[in-house]
Amino acid sequence: QVQLVESGGGLVQPGESLRLSCTTSGFTFSTYGMSWYRQFPGQERELVAFITSNSDRIPIPDFAQGRFTISRDNDKKTAYLDVNSVKPEDTAKYFCKAVHRYDGTTYWGQGTQVTVSS
Repeated sequence: QVQLVESGGGLVQPGESLRLSCTTSGFTFSTYGMSWYRQFPGQERELVAFITSNSDRIPIPDFAQGRFTISRDNDKKTAYLDVNSVKPEDTAKYFCKAVHRYDGTTYWGQGTQVTVSS
């Protein structure tokens, strides 16, 4: 059974750092590109960061540059999103997604809520 479980969200204060984790099982993690998306209420999910199966990072959206870093640990079958100096506008639900590097098979996690507030 395929599972992607996000964790690390919650209530954080502006300026703090946080690490989101996406722990996976049920598929060959090393053959999938991993990405993080976020979703604001009433809006579609937007891409935050992507890392290929070979750990290459593609250019990320302007809002994410300098504060968001994606990484992966193939041994732990886990992807991470590090966010520095969080801002209230980072408040959203964050999702991870896995996409097979050849056939496009896609899996989503259920998301983790991040709320940035003092």
